[in-house]
Amino acid sequence: MPVLGEQLDYTDKDFASLRLRLHNLISSVFPTWTQTEIANFGNLLVEMYAFVGGVLTKYQDNQAIESRWSQATQRKNLIAMAKLIGYEAPTATSSQVDVTISIGAPVAGDVVFPAGTVVRTRNVADPVTFRLIADVTIAAGATSASGTAEDADPQEESFASAGTPNLEIMLGRVPYLDGSAVVVAGNGAYTEVANFLETTSADRYFTLTVDQNDRATIRFGDGVIGAIPTGTIVVDYKTGGGSAGVVEAETVRVIEGSFTDSFGTAVVATVTNPAASSPASDRASVEEIREEAPLSLRVLTRTVTREDFEINALRVPGVARALMLTSDEDGAIAENSGYLFIVPDGGGVPTGALLDAVETMVTVTYPHTLTFSLIVAPALYKTVDVTAKVWLRKGYTATAARAAIESALTSFFAVRNPDGTLNTAIGWGFEFVEEDGDPVGLLPLSDVFNVVRDVAAVRKIGDDDADFTLNAAHSDLSILLREWPVLGTVTLINGETGGPL
Repeated sequence: MPVLGEQLDYTDKDFASLRLRLHNLISSVFPTWTQTEIANFGNLLVEMYAFVGGVLTKYQDNQAIESRWSQATQRKNLIAMAKLIGYEAPTATSSQVDVTISIGAPVAGDVVFPAGTVVRTRNVADPVTFRLIADVTIAAGATSASGTAEDADPQEESFASAGTPNLEIMLGRVPYLDGSAVVVAGNGAYTEVANFLETTSADRYFTLTVDQNDRATIRFGDGVIGAIPTGTIVVDYKTGGGSAGVVEAETVRVIEGSFTDSFGTAVVATVTNPAASSPASDRASVEEIREEAPLSLRVLTRTVTREDFEINALRVPGVARALMLTSDEDGAIAENSGYLFIVPDGGGVPTGALLDAVETMVTVTYPHTLTFSLIVAPALYKTVDVTAKVWLRKGYTATAARAAIESALTSFFAVRNPDGTLNTAIGWGFEFVEEDGDPVGLLPLSDVFNVVRDVAAVRKIGDDDADFTLNAAHSDLSILLREWPVLGTVTLINGETGGPL
């Protein structure tokens, strides 16, 4: 009987290891087969089996890796695992902007700018494009009117229903914007639901899933749970979105098309946006899904604990960080009430619309207890000015060194990491804790010192207390529990010359 050696390492699964194991197995049966390096049919078969074995074990290892939250790298696998726990990876959201359209002089008739009219920034090569959500009308005798435009492209597709159960249709355009699908079939309009668990044969419902390529698939019922659509199915939806669609005030300057008033008189139209557009976010990255999907298991259908408020606030697109404080954490807060502080993506002051969306999320979508009073508020910021006296390594210019130090400090104080995950190096004053877990509200001087010291261009930092300070003091920086530290002025001194770096 073939016998394998007792000391074989079964973790060696590459081609060479499998080939060696096969030859050891063969030699236990055919001890005279010693010519393992010559070209013959037997060795050809051995190497073929070793090659196939190496490929198959590679596939098996990949499947094992991709079945675990902490190791999975493929977006489609993370989406599939998220579905098992009822979590849907967020797709991109679109930005909206309020625009004012003007004409040079009043005309006798109304001037209508129809929904879908394109307004954009001046950049010809890569403009940020918006479309009017609804008609904008400049009334006769007036010279301007306002409306809202969205960074999204409307799409419409038609499908013929075969009348079969569990009909699925895949939309052709990407990236799909969540919640934008409007479905009408021959037997009426259909409504999107999470699942068909509580539906009847008469309910016109559909479910929608978005794959790793941001392509949406619509699924209908089987006639027992959910009605089967009939006739032609028309799907209106939107694509686009993402953070690239966010613009500053007075940057939307071009309106496309030619326009006339209701009497046919041609008019020349101009457009502008008095204020910046609303926030928008890109689709959840692989790292964000890996981080946020397990958190969703901690919150089911309600908002009760302090952590519940923070997790559910982060479900709102545009929210980067959230902190919930009650009287248990801050004695200045009244009993049975709390403050939910919000840092938006990119920092700064959250819009009123974002604060309202957070309040809806934690009071309506995931309701809290009726007797609890909640205030959703913008974050309070603590400006951190950094002063450092540094000596440079050979080969680095002052300009390059300064840029590298400022970049490192910016990354340290960033709300999120470049991959979209939470930047745990920085946080609220409440999150700076002692060994026993009690908040101390102190930003360690050593943390910021290490950021500057670890820059490749920096040879050393001065030894005197005045050579490295936070807000002019060589000590840990006191931060209120509800404050968020942001990088202020960076003052760098060249240790060799004593002048500015």
